[in-house]
Formats: sequence, C-alpha cells, structure tokens
Amino acid sequence: MNYFDTVYRARFEALSSTNISDALDILGLRGATCGIRPLIPKWNKIVGPAVTMRMTAAGETPQKTHLGMNAIASAKAGDVIVIDNGGRMDTSCWGGVLANGARAKGISGTVIDGCCRDLDDCIEADYAVYARGTVVQTARGRVIEESTNQIIQFGGVQVRPGDIVIGDSSGIVIVPKEHVDEVLEKAEQLWRKEEDMVAEIRAGEDILSVDAKYNYNKMLRT
Repeated sequence: MNYFDTVYRARFEALSSTNISDALDILGLRGATCGIRPLIPKWNKIVGPAVTMRMTAAGETPQKTHLGMNAIASAKAGDVIVIDNGGRMDTSCWGGVLANGARAKGISGTVIDGCCRDLDDCIEADYAVYARGTVVQTARGRVIEESTNQIIQFGGVQVRPGDIVIGDSSGIVIVPKEHVDEVLEKAEQLWRKEEDMVAEIRAGEDILSVDAKYNYNKMLRT
C-alpha cells in the first residue's frame, strides 16, 4: 500500500466533492470543475492521484503510440487517469480496450474533459468513466496524444501528475498536492458541521433556528 492509500484515501472517500470544493473556496484555491459527470450510475465516487494525458488535433505530426497506453503503463493501482481533450464533443479519446487495460491494472477510473465511446464495454469491464458525454466516432485521424504526465488543463483547472482527483455524482474536484492536508482538515470541519445541522433538522428542529445557530451562510468565510 502506498503513502496516499495509507494516510489519505479513507479520509477523502468519507467526503463529497462538494465538501472539498467548499474547502478550496475557503482557502482561496481553484479545483472545482463543471459538466463532467459519471457515465456509469453505480460509480458515484472515485479518489486517487492524477496521471495526466493531453490530446491535440491530428495532423502532419503522426501519433507515436496508441493513445492512453502510456498513461495506463505509468499508472499505479488506485490512480485516476485525467484526460484533457479540450472539452471536444465530436470525437472520443477513451474506449473499451483502454478501459479493460486500466481495470486490469487496478486504476480507479478515467475522467475526461471531452467524450468517451464504447460505454457498454466500460460497463462490462466494471470500470469508472467520467466525461462530458459519449460519442461513436473514433479518435483515429481526429486527435492524437500530445503528452503523458505533464501539466494539463481540465475543465478550466490546472492538473499536474500527483494532484488528487475526487469524483462523485456532483462532478470532479482537483486538490493541488501541496495543499492536501489543509484542504482535508477544512473539508472535514465543514462536513461535521453540515452533519450536525442535518441531524438536528431530521430530529424536528426548526430549520431557520438551525441555520441561525450554525451561521451556515457565513461558513465559507471562516
């Protein structure tokens, strides 16, 4: 078991993407994306260090390797592959062969600023994919892999290898690796406060009184 799994994984898995997003806001950090959702309903949460991959348009410079193979080869069990395809909706950059290869490696999932295809194959492989949507067209002749494990942009957020990816039904959040401890601490504080509020509301307390007691409207200012 690696350091992330030993020290951080369980703490991240106990939190939601929205807890993490709120903590980032308080700390003045960027990391929340929008429009990238789980394509397979059963996969409502993934957590892991990023393995990054950037796509670019196909042209005179040829594709050196089958896209995604380098990312899968370099990833460790529990990692998340993060693909920057510039939000393109007209072509795929992930499919069934890659999903099976990643699943065999123990990779947690793939998140795409763009589209995947072969979704039925991903479901059959029991592999988590988050994306802006699906498409039938192949990547061949349309896009090529420009780089692996270099800095990328993902949903308007900077992502580097080793940054932490959190995905659930609400979307994807990226935590810069330098700020993991402070983000986790703040997110856990917010989570506990919200859990206490919900418990009181479910017990029959007046919602306005609970809101005033916890000063919820100003939670992100402290």
